[in-house]
Amino acid sequence: MSAALPGLAEGRVVLAEPHADWPALFAAEAARLQSALGERVLGLEHYGSTAIPGIKAKPVIDLLVGLERLEAAAGCAPAMLALGYEDAGTDVVPGHHIFGLGEARTHIAHMVEFEGAAWRRCLAFRDALRADRDVARGYEALKVELAARHAADRGAYTEGKSAFVERVLAGVRS
Repeated sequence: MSAALPGLAEGRVVLAEPHADWPALFAAEAARLQSALGERVLGLEHYGSTAIPGIKAKPVIDLLVGLERLEAAAGCAPAMLALGYEDAGTDVVPGHHIFGLGEARTHIAHMVEFEGAAWRRCLAFRDALRADRDVARGYEALKVELAARHAADRGAYTEGKSAFVERVLAGVRS
């Protein structure tokens, strides 16, 4: 773990100030995943709040790993376990197979169908926040409020962001 990425205990919500090392930490882990998984990986993107310059985020790097089919994630499990990841399965986020690194999570690999609905949705939201500073600041303010209210309930924190996410995505589609 590093000062830029102390990790996050299960179920907890703590936001960190933006850190200049987050993109490099993504790139290093993406290279590790690409090397271990090889041609199964059709795309690998940094997403989540650590991918949005200048906003507070949970100190966890989210990696979006595009596979030919979501079912192919099960075949990636041995390589992911060898890298130190734990298999959190498919029940956490619809359309994602999740692998988490570290007891205090430092990285979360979200395996999805490359260019499928989950892939497009994740990147559309990330790109909308990157493109509009005011939207990114609004998202940050909401996250700060929710983290204060739901520091011990990550599910409630995540649910509290859903209406904002849907509004942003509706604007992208129109």
